[in-house]
Amino acid sequence: MGLEAKLTQDGFITTTIDAVIAWARKSSVWPMPMGISCCAIEMIAAADPKYDLARFGSEVMRFTPRQCDLMIVAGTVTYKMAQVVRRIYDQMPEPKWVIAMGACTSSGGMYRSYNVVQGIDQFLPVDVYTAGCPPRPENLINAVMTIQQKIAKTRARDFQDKPSLELQK
Repeated sequence: MGLEAKLTQDGFITTTIDAVIAWARKSSVWPMPMGISCCAIEMIAAADPKYDLARFGSEVMRFTPRQCDLMIVAGTVTYKMAQVVRRIYDQMPEPKWVIAMGACTSSGGMYRSYNVVQGIDQFLPVDVYTAGCPPRPENLINAVMTIQQKIAKTRARDFQDKPSLELQK
């Protein structure tokens, strides 16, 4: 028995535009996979039938930034690669979100060298950090669910004139 059975006569539903837009955004998050290192294998595993990322509306992993609204950075980011990651992030349409997947992405991991970025939050605004080395697919699914909860609380006008971060060297 659905809603249409209850509304047998001329009925109506009330809501706000912000609620409808937030519901649509959270129900269809399209990830841009940035599989730079070993965390990429776990990111790929999250989309397989065992973990089934498709349950959350995120099965459409596009490799073009113009169709994505969630960037999943998985792996060690060097300064040379940071410029590429930033360029791809800038090509994504607003609103957009970022998941930092793994210890190397979040803090540089075990690499304390001159060429490894010690955390992508130096050049990208990160919404969710996923712990682990490499993090399990369940951690990534939890991060996507956290992003969906964050999206559900947004309003349509929250994303106007959002300032961007510059790459620090």
